[in-house]
Amino acid sequence: SHEKICRYIARESESVVVSVGYRLAPEHKYPAAYEDCLNATIHFMKNIEHYGVDPANVIVCGDSAGGNLAAAVSQTLAGRSDLPKLRAQILIYPGLQALDFNLPSYQQNRGVPLLFRERAAFFALQYLNGDALHMQEVLEGSHIPPDMRLKYRKWVSPD
Repeated sequence: SHEKICRYIARESESVVVSVGYRLAPEHKYPAAYEDCLNATIHFMKNIEHYGVDPANVIVCGDSAGGNLAAAVSQTLAGRSDLPKLRAQILIYPGLQALDFNLPSYQQNRGVPLLFRERAAFFALQYLNGDALHMQEVLEGSHIPPDMRLKYRKWVSPD
């Protein structure tokens, strides 16, 4: 599904693009996709000379769920001294938080195709545990304990 855009990015930026196929939810629950992306990135970076890539120019990128995975891989690799440092991460409409589906951005865009608010919650549940049994609780925000909500309020709040 992403071959054309990967070829375009490679051609226009004169870069090597490695597109990682990863296991998908709901058949493969978290952390399967994350582990696939992390392992592929580590393998690539440990064997970077074989691919003829400058280790100072490695960037991870992803869209939607792939944006989430790129962010998670970037955070995991940030503390690794045995690998080259990532030059950057590019996140294209990433799914980054499932704590609060009532933030202004979700409210303002609740009916905007392609990813409606309810669909975003549904996909988050599929990714985490493979079912949408607790969809209403997630949409209401009651899936997060009050102490956790307070802990993350600095980063996830309407303010």
